Amino acid sequence: MGIQERLLEDMKSAMKAGDRLRVDTIRILRAMLKDAQIAKQGELEEAEVVQVLQSAVKKRREAIELYRRGGRQDLVEKEQKELEIIESYLPQMMSAEEIERHLDEVIARVGAVGLRDLGKVMAEAMQGLRGKADGKLVQEIARRKLS
Repeated sequence: MGIQERLLEDMKSAMKAGDRLRVDTIRILRAMLKDAQIAKQGELEEAEVVQVLQSAVKKRREAIELYRRGGRQDLVEKEQKELEIIESYLPQMMSAEEIERHLDEVIARVGAVGLRDLGKVMAEAMQGLRGKADGKLVQEIARRKLS
């Protein structure tokens, strides 16, 4: 069962259970997926669905940071709950150790020697890591390895 089918089934279950937050979050996700599908003018591949969900995760993390700075703990908690719901639909992310191993291979393959090669390393690394690792974390590790 794909992510979109799981979202539909979980939304039905959440409606029956009266879980308002889960229903609202899933509806937002389904709307984002529908928008992406319309923009593509065709069905979304599973990798594209994952990208849309990762975009939603990124937005939630940014909102949490802004609400923390603004002292809005109530909104921080709401966003964190939504973030947990969204992350439950994403595939398991790679650990930092797995990312490091992948980056070691990429650095050797592209012949990177310093920070000036970060762009080449990131472009190559993200092809293999897209949907499996957080881009920010990958960049932090790559910067550390190239320094």
